[in-house]
Amino acid sequence: METVAGTSPDRTRVGSRARVRAGQLLGGVDGRSWWVRRARTIIRELVADLGGLENTSAAKRAICRRIAVLEIELERLEHKFAMLPDDVAADPTDVDLYQRTSGGWRRLLETIGIERRPRDVTHQSLDEILAEDAHADD
Repeated sequence: METVAGTSPDRTRVGSRARVRAGQLLGGVDGRSWWVRRARTIIRELVADLGGLENTSAAKRAICRRIAVLEIELERLEHKFAMLPDDVAADPTDVDLYQRTSGGWRRLLETIGIERRPRDVTHQSLDEILAEDAHADD
């Protein structure tokens, strides 16, 4: 481990990780990368589901960050599976990783209290429901 310049010897950092500044997702990482932009989007959506920043504790925001990381990695695995030729099965190690990661992702969602809330569709026509769903995919 190396000591961070200008700090006491007991304040160290691992490898080359840089300090995270206010508003920065990860220290030393370009905030314009696809991965960081996707993580920010997921975190923003989760925090909104929890009632916004003013109603979300630091601990729940930290869990949202971990959920975002797992979500991105699950999406990468899903893409890998989707790109396989029809006659090629997924690597069992990847399937196992996907299953275990999905379980951790679900448990973190349960921890922060995200749950499915059914919407009332009793007063909507099928065309209205389909139009909403099509708009949500945009």
